[in-house]
Amino acid sequence: MIKTAANKSRASGRITLAMVAERAGVATMTASRAITQPDMVSQALRDRVEQAVTELGYVPNRAARALASSQSKVIAVLVPSLSNAVFTEVLAGVQDALDADDYQILIGNTRYSDKEEEKLIGTYLQSNPDGMLLSGLSHSPRVQQILTNSRVPVVSMMDMSTDPAQLTVGFSQFQAGHAMTRYLIEKGHKRIGFIGAQLDERTLRRAEGYRRAMLDAGLADIKLEVMVGEPSTIALGAELVGRMLAQAPDCDAIFCCNDDLAHGAIYQCQRRGIAVPSQLAICGFNDLPASAWMNPSLTTIGTPRYRIGFEAARLLRAVIKGEQPANRQIDLGFTLMARESA
Repeated sequence: MIKTAANKSRASGRITLAMVAERAGVATMTASRAITQPDMVSQALRDRVEQAVTELGYVPNRAARALASSQSKVIAVLVPSLSNAVFTEVLAGVQDALDADDYQILIGNTRYSDKEEEKLIGTYLQSNPDGMLLSGLSHSPRVQQILTNSRVPVVSMMDMSTDPAQLTVGFSQFQAGHAMTRYLIEKGHKRIGFIGAQLDERTLRRAEGYRRAMLDAGLADIKLEVMVGEPSTIALGAELVGRMLAQAPDCDAIFCCNDDLAHGAIYQCQRRGIAVPSQLAICGFNDLPASAWMNPSLTTIGTPRYRIGFEAARLLRAVIKGEQPANRQIDLGFTLMARESA
């Protein structure tokens, strides 16, 4: 007996495109076109192929489609955390932007580690992704080399690059840190502390903005900074505000590098009987959902997290299609949310 592709597939138990074509009574290439380019065939033929797909439970082979079209329809997205609400909102924006084009998303959690980022990028490049979305601008020399050699289009998210050729979507972390500090200075505060944790590149750039504003106002003092490498938590914010007040008892305002730390700082002040903001103003960063509902409500920096993911994915999709974007850098800005805590 001559073994056809359909006969071989029956022997292996795997449903193939040839079997779908046989069930629909069409050529294999016609069945492929009905699935991948439905606008190229009649509605009646498309219905027959779709019915065969449903009856057989056929799942298209993406690897084969990638070889045929030179596109994998896969986008790799790397974020530093999957538990941080900031990055879950970014991922939601990415998914909504790519769903219409039938892209599959490979999501990687770098855990704020250069080595983990190197490993994930090396692994994902084996899937021949059409493009990558990376969080931040700072990468190890090894990652830079891998990305350059791969020639895969990359869009960086969350900050703005000084290189006009780099594809970037986000806002200036430096300017946001500077703006919050200037706000506190203009409110009359002189002894403004900065609390930072995790010490990733975004935290460090916010700290740079804080320092520049303090220097320009003649208020800089190293005693007003508490910086630790531990992951941010509410409990850590409570601990660090105590450390700040121990080393700078005359501190009259604290700018926390994120809202989690700021929430903990406010709770600790309440436990200690420190009135916020009359005795100590507290500010955060990111405007998490709970921040507007605290008592007092938290003054913070609102960041367009969903839009960053959405616009970054749209920009990458345009580049993959061979388009030349008019703007390679999209600055979505930030919003200073002035509330009761400062």
